[in-house]
Formats: sequence, C-alpha cells, structure tokens
Amino acid sequence: MTIPERELPISYQPDVVVLGGGAAGVAAAIAASRNGASTLLIEQRGYLGGMGTAALVPAFCPYTDGEKPVVRGIGLDLMETMKLASGDEFLSMYKDRLDWVPIDVEVLKRVYDDAVLESGAHVLFHTLADQVLMDEGHIQGIVISNKTGRSVVQAKLYIDATGDADIAAMAGVAFDKGGNEAELQPGTMCFLVCGADKDRYDRFLAETGQKSSLIETIQEAMRNGDLPDGRKRISGTAWISKSVVGFNFGHIFGIDGTNTEDLSRAAIEGRRLIERQLRFLHKYVPGFEQAHLVHSGDQIGIRETRRIVGDYKLVVEDFINARTFEDDIARNSYFIDIHLANAQSTMIVKHLDPGESHGIPYRCMLPVGVENLIVPGRSVSSDRPVQGSVRVMPNCFAMGQAAGTAAAMIAVDTALQSRLGFRQVDIPDLQQRLIEQGAYLGDRSKIGNGKERIGESKEIVFEEETS
Repeated sequence: MTIPERELPISYQPDVVVLGGGAAGVAAAIAASRNGASTLLIEQRGYLGGMGTAALVPAFCPYTDGEKPVVRGIGLDLMETMKLASGDEFLSMYKDRLDWVPIDVEVLKRVYDDAVLESGAHVLFHTLADQVLMDEGHIQGIVISNKTGRSVVQAKLYIDATGDADIAAMAGVAFDKGGNEAELQPGTMCFLVCGADKDRYDRFLAETGQKSSLIETIQEAMRNGDLPDGRKRISGTAWISKSVVGFNFGHIFGIDGTNTEDLSRAAIEGRRLIERQLRFLHKYVPGFEQAHLVHSGDQIGIRETRRIVGDYKLVVEDFINARTFEDDIARNSYFIDIHLANAQSTMIVKHLDPGESHGIPYRCMLPVGVENLIVPGRSVSSDRPVQGSVRVMPNCFAMGQAAGTAAAMIAVDTALQSRLGFRQVDIPDLQQRLIEQGAYLGDRSKIGNGKERIGESKEIVFEEETS
C-alpha cells in the first residue's frame, strides 16, 4: 500500500542523537554530552542496558588482557559504580574483579539512568526510529514513533548504537551478515533464579572435579533425555548473591535478530527451554533443588546480525597479529568466540596471549556512503571471526565513548555549521581526549606493527571447544 504523504512536526534538534541505549549507546551519549554537545538518547524499551538488561546477559565479559585493564574510561567506571551500588555482599565477592563480573540488572538500570542524566544528555524511552531521511550522503533527519505520535528528529550528527545497524541499513549502507552460508550465531534466552545454595553448589563442583560449565552433568542429562541435544556446557553462572544466580545456558538456533518473526519464535522457544533447564537443575545439580525462576530475558540474547561496510574492515589477521593502527580508538583482547550454528557443530575459539590486545581503528565505525553517521558496537566493519571478539559489552563501551567524543568535537569545536561529517575529526586530538578521559589506547610506539592488511583475509586455524 502507498502511505499518504503527511507533514510531521520536528520534535527535537540536538547536536547529536544516539539511537540505542545498550553499552555503546550509553557510553556514546555520556561522552557526547560531557564534551559539550546537546545530546538525545533514544531507546525502544523503558530502561537502558541493551543485552545486559533486556536479555539478562549474566556477566560483563573481561575488561583485561589477563594482566591489565584494556577497557577503561566510561565503561570501567560504570561497572565499578554498579559494584558499589549492589550492596556489601556483592562488593565482598567482586570488589577486586574486573573480568566476568556478574550484572545486577536492576541496579545497573539505575546506574545507567543516573550516569546519562548527570552527563546532561536527554533520554527518550519507548521510542523507535522507523525512517531515515537522506540527502546526498547526509542524514537530514530520522522519523521516530512513540505513544506521542510520529515526528522528526533533526541532529547535526547521528550515532547508530542499535547493535543491528538499523539506522545504517535504513540509510542505505551496505552490510554483511553471518557466514558464507548466511548462518548466524544462535541466540540464548538467559534467566535469573533465586533460592539457590551457592555453598552446596561449590561443594558439588569440588567433589566432582567439574567447573561451573558442568559439562559431565549436562552430557549425562542429554543421554537421559532430560536436556535437548545442543549446547553441552553452561557458558556462564553469575552469582548475584549466595542464593541468586543468572544463567547463560542453551541455544535457540536459526534466529535472525533483524527479523521480528524470528524474535517472536525465539521468545517462545526460549521460555520453553528455560523450563526444561530448570527441571535439569532441580534434578541434577546440588544446591538448586529449591531454585525458583524469577526473571527471563525480555528478549532472546542476540550475538550477531549486520556488520557495516566501513572505511576499514578489521580482519582475523589484525586480531592474530595484535595490530595497532594510526587511528586506534580502543583496544580489544577478548577471544574470538563464535557459537555453534546448529546442534551438531562446535564452537570456534581463538585466544590472544596474556598481555596482548589489538587496536580498533576509528575507520571501522565509519559507514561507506554516509558522512554524518557513525556505528559503534558489534556492527562495526569487520569479518565474522573478529565480530565474534569485538561484540562484547566492554568493547562496545570503548567504541561508544570514542564515537560520542568524536561527535562532540565535530559538532561543538568545528567552525563548520552545515554538512558535518565524522570524517572531519582530527584523529590525534580525538585520541588525546580519550586518553585524558581515562581510555586506554595501548603503546602508541607500536603504531602500524605488522602493517595494515591489503586484500582478503587468509585462512586461520582455530581451536574448537565442545559446544
């Protein structure tokens, strides 16, 4: 059907608009506002946090390279603030930990609210962008929809932190998705239980010699038909207290996070799978006999969708060789972590050595063909293996901080008042500002090590772990 033409009011005209309130979007909004830009953060739900709150991802992935924190600045500050706000018991368990810190979801929501508002940014919840208005490679406005109606937001600069590159796709940016056969990493419906007994559970692990992944126990349950074929380990148990624990357990296959039919099916299948997993915990795992489900994810956790075509594509050689680039705006040391695409395949894993990290160049966030749009987060320009590494929340914080800082520099500092673009930023100035604001960019004396790749990536042999 052809929709009748209509005039829409202009509802907001900030310097910078950030679409998506996950880790990348929160950091981007805070950075842009702290650096002097009037900033609007738009989020489809009624709270911030993205996969860490909406999908109940139970823990933050590592902030360190095994020796030192490589993600610092806004992202590290937010996690430390959550620790302090989560109570004495939580702090006693995790005060000195920087890797795999459990997420206290309700506390984290408030921490994000406070940090964004204290920065001076404005938040608009329960709102979706459904159209991008383009003019010769520049976004002229975005159409938003919410309970108030439809309206247009006009900004100087736009930050797509949706995780799925939704704004970039609507703006006509080219993108890649999935593997050679269009396969995508599966989703996971994470969940939270109360009534568990951590001391009893720890004794069970010690007595059986198992780790918290419970591989042997899960395989026994699969043989007995008490769990479906598929993921043969628990990826994460994150204890919020001695009796409350979050789970990253199980896969829902064949899910495209940009397809609403898939997301709807995944929600139903995910809740059914949790019910079966809870019966498994009651029957097989001491310490969980009285465990009670208190929360399942508002949506399935999504690991992979679109990857933009950007000015530079990070590839697996960059990861393997721990490369540093002239325009680095962050460092990454998280391992390549590609989950099985079906119940018969295995996970692909590749670790860097302790103390090693690679640079994330600014150019990876710049979509080809659009000037005033930047895309931080898991949708940056990369090949599929590297996306399996850079996709996690600490890295999204770091990229978001860089994107927001760059946006403020361009919108506030430049003398140009029209046709602004993210390629106008002064990279050394941006890097200096990030360092002054707590970010870590590594040893800058190693710039260009290994030389930047030309051409397609070569085949790399990965380790495989049991699914």
